Amino acid sequence: MSIVVLGVGNVLEEDDGIGIYAAAYLSANYVLSDHVSIIDGGVEGINLLNLFLENDHIIILDTINLDDEPGSIYNIPSHELSGYGLNSGGAHEVGVMQCLEMIELMGKGLPESNVMGIVPKSISFHMGLSDEITAQFETYITAIVGYLRTCEITVKKNESTQTLLEIIDTFKYPTHP
Repeated sequence: MSIVVLGVGNVLEEDDGIGIYAAAYLSANYVLSDHVSIIDGGVEGINLLNLFLENDHIIILDTINLDDEPGSIYNIPSHELSGYGLNSGGAHEVGVMQCLEMIELMGKGLPESNVMGIVPKSISFHMGLSDEITAQFETYITAIVGYLRTCEITVKKNESTQTLLEIIDTFKYPTHP
């Protein structure tokens, strides 16, 4: 079984980047089972169609617009998300959900998929996360790791780790080879 942890979002729009930061944080700080890939899907949206066609289980990390307190965390099967706003209505939101719809239209079986979503505080032009979402980041990571373990995925924390701030800085100040 091939499993993908897919971070989506836009790091230029504050809390909208949580999925990308969470995926990078998991990659930097944890070792997962060999059959699990962590992918930065950014705002690729519909361009991720092959990812959905070629894998058995997709775990989408993103913000989710629900009428709840900022920082509230949800794990929702993707098929239940019709009508809910994933994220802020950005290009990746439409594209990720359209990937699933396109697969159905093609007559192919849908991969198991769910959204590990967090309710954002602020979606605005700013790199980094709001204080409310920063305060919930470790809880969000713990929820993701807990879910991965329920999927019988081995999750081992590295001895040397990066902080959330260090992860965010890699997006602010990328190094070029």
